[in-house]
Amino acid sequence: MRVSAIPDESPTELQRKFKPMGEYLEKKLGMKVEFTPVTDYAASVEGLINNKLDLVWFGGFTFVQAKVRSNNKVIPLVQREEDEKFKSVFITTRNDIKTLQDLKGKTFTFGSESSTSGHLMPRSFLLAANINPDTDMKRIAFSGAHDATVAAVAGGKVDAGALNISVWEKLVSQGKVDANAVRVFYTTPGYYDYNWTVRADMDPALRKKLMNAFLALDKNNAGDKEILDLQRASRFIPTKAENYGAIESAARNAGLLK
Repeated sequence: MRVSAIPDESPTELQRKFKPMGEYLEKKLGMKVEFTPVTDYAASVEGLINNKLDLVWFGGFTFVQAKVRSNNKVIPLVQREEDEKFKSVFITTRNDIKTLQDLKGKTFTFGSESSTSGHLMPRSFLLAANINPDTDMKRIAFSGAHDATVAAVAGGKVDAGALNISVWEKLVSQGKVDANAVRVFYTTPGYYDYNWTVRADMDPALRKKLMNAFLALDKNNAGDKEILDLQRASRFIPTKAENYGAIESAARNAGLLK
């Protein structure tokens, strides 16, 4: 089974996070499981719909892109419980930025253009606050990944940025960001985000086995806890395409889904 994930963190970090999960799935499925990193978000979508990948960890927006591109021929299997109410955070080092309104005339970075929590939803909440990043900000950039957004803000390359709350909390807990210098000034409301997705033509028996393997992970079991902790998950739960309707609407409204 060929597995990949959107490159929202560095390739080495994605490999590290997936290794025990891959070994677990090999045992449960009785087949070789191989992780193949992709160069960008678009490659994760194309890889799945063109039969080069079998299972992909998508953000909500990349799932919607895959669904539209494949003509509904992809199925989201499971998501972390945390993904039912996922959030993005806006960060800055500047004392004069306290609200979204204060971003007018400032420089700002999103993550990847195809990132749900690093671009689409932050943009959608900005637009809802009557701030058009393209016209109201001095300059916008795309860092390519959540950890790169933090580095750009911390290093003073931009005045502020937006990223996913789970990567932010991880970097703070690992001491990789000085939380006294870089601070969160706005946290978005919750929305559905990440999921594990397969193509609709996967053998139904294999699909069921795969889903059951994810659902069986239990944080009270030491081996499973390591896998769940690396995935920043308390547990996996079933999901369905309908959950991502709000993201599809936000993408269409922002002109990001043609």
